[in-house]
Amino acid sequence: MDQLQAYWPLYPELALVIGAMALLMLGVFRPEGEREAEVIGWLAIGVLGLAAWFVLQQPAGTQQLFGGAFVVDAFARFMKVLTFAAAAVALLLSFDYLRQAKALKFEYPVLALLATAGMGMMISANDLIALYVGLELQSLALYVMAAMRRDDVRSSEAGLKYFVLGALSSGMLLYGASLIYGFTGSTSFTSIAAAAAQPGAGQNIGLIVGLVFLLVGIAFKVSAVPFHMWTPDVYEGAPTPVTAFFASAPKVAAMALFMRVALASFAGIKPQWQQVVTALAIASMALGAFAAIGQSNIKRLLAYSAIGNIGYALIGLAAGSPEGVRGVIIYLVIYIAMTLGAFACVLAMRRSDGMVEEIDSLSGLAQNNLGMATVLAILLFSLAGIPPLAGFFAKFYVFAAAVKEGMWALAIIGVLASVVGAYYYVRIVKIMFFDEPRERFASIQPKAGLVMGVMGLYILLYVVWPAPLVEAAGTAAKSLF
Repeated sequence: MDQLQAYWPLYPELALVIGAMALLMLGVFRPEGEREAEVIGWLAIGVLGLAAWFVLQQPAGTQQLFGGAFVVDAFARFMKVLTFAAAAVALLLSFDYLRQAKALKFEYPVLALLATAGMGMMISANDLIALYVGLELQSLALYVMAAMRRDDVRSSEAGLKYFVLGALSSGMLLYGASLIYGFTGSTSFTSIAAAAAQPGAGQNIGLIVGLVFLLVGIAFKVSAVPFHMWTPDVYEGAPTPVTAFFASAPKVAAMALFMRVALASFAGIKPQWQQVVTALAIASMALGAFAAIGQSNIKRLLAYSAIGNIGYALIGLAAGSPEGVRGVIIYLVIYIAMTLGAFACVLAMRRSDGMVEEIDSLSGLAQNNLGMATVLAILLFSLAGIPPLAGFFAKFYVFAAAVKEGMWALAIIGVLASVVGAYYYVRIVKIMFFDEPRERFASIQPKAGLVMGVMGLYILLYVVWPAPLVEAAGTAAKSLF
């Protein structure tokens, strides 16, 4: 019993992996059909709920396993609950779409559970080997999910692009990890932090080059420019629920890993990695603001929007302070709500002959479906950072953290990028409310309508009671320092 208790910090990941294996066996030995696949999907959501419950039952403080390679602290607990919740909502959005596309297979929720187990491992990784195991467990499942519609050329192309570029990024990350190991003599973040704190570590070329390659590998996973090249094509080509999954849970896990690597391992050479993160933030905000302007496909536009949003989140990391990390955590929570709500609206863009993805299809939506148009307008205004919606406060926290650290230029560039980015969000609102109406969309599926309504209300009413999120994010941030 004591032995089982010793592995309590690992219970969420064990629940996900054992649950995935059990559901795989259930799918293999039961008659294959859409109804059975949906039952397995609901069971997968239950497994995610169980994993989140295990996280919430963990005691306060910091626990470590496997010689410190796996760590659970307030930061890890917060990010895991957010990741599991995002994965569950993305799964919920998938059932109706995949049934209509004749692509509802039991393998999809199983792959989602395995990918989420990898995300949990990434969030708790305190060692370069644990980092790589978690990253690859997540990535291998996501490659298959992107290409799951084998009869669709776009889906197959998306999976292949993601796999090839993902393999390249993994190679770069491994090269960086090997250099760091060579120059510090350890894969443990604790030992690396001690080596980075030594006098002259900032002039150690091998360590700096290794750090840069490691950050490049992680930057690929968060879609930071210039390692974003896979994002628009994969977002557009993958089935829409898979895109919603990509845009939510993996982003949280990768940003959590980014923060732990930078702040827990390399605090001693903060000026060196600050330069890299600042460059990534500026490039991501600029590309996200300008490249989305000419897009006609809404999923592609949301891909560039995601790139820009990662740029804003990286401002908080560049600040390198508890306030900055708190800002990033708050930003991620609000970003997940906005993104899942927006993808629920995209899934509602459906006519009798199938899904439509062109922005012009939203023309005059307010006259045909005022509720959907209103919710989508709230989400788009929030993405643009217009007060008093939640997106404004998300940006305010990261900009304020940068200003407090004296990074005025970075904050000003962020504000200017927000102004430019607001154009393409407001343009969609104008199309919905002021253009001539087109053919009506089919009735909204209950699951998409539920997600749309809940996320829209959260974004609208966040200003009424922001304290719980701010306090929880502050507690999580302090545990990294």
